[in-house]
Amino acid sequence: MIPAPPEFSHVLRAHEIGGAVRRVTIAASVAECAALATRFGLLALNSLAATLEVRREATGIRVTGTVTAAGDQACVASGDPVPFRLAEPVALRLAEAPDGGEIELAADDLDVEPLAGDIVDLGEIAAQALALGLDPYPRRPGSVPGLLTEDEAAAVRSPFAVLKKD
Repeated sequence: MIPAPPEFSHVLRAHEIGGAVRRVTIAASVAECAALATRFGLLALNSLAATLEVRREATGIRVTGTVTAAGDQACVASGDPVPFRLAEPVALRLAEAPDGGEIELAADDLDVEPLAGDIVDLGEIAAQALALGLDPYPRRPGSVPGLLTEDEAAAVRSPFAVLKKD
């Protein structure tokens, strides 16, 4: 079965990437934002853009830059919209895996991803950066009726709670 193409795709051919820095700016369309919102379980994705620099190095293809996005996530407690704005840095090296399938990293290396054939999909790199930048447990500010804050829960569990006068 052939996998479905990514919702937001901007493909460069690896063999066309040279040693000179190539600056690329991409932005998701309204339809692409809607599809990504569905993929990542967002209430809305209002914008997604990336400004990236791409160049070939001896160890692979380096992709660096920033992904920006804005939208709404669902509050984990109430389901209400929690707005987000993020600027997520990207620092990635795409490298062909050696015959053994493992890539050795030094402590100061960039994140390394395998280079899949001749395709470098900057749109998918931006989508993955968005996913990494999202709050895994978004909460709306203020209290949610019926739920205790951490401080309130700690006070209730305290053995001295029964001594407290109201």
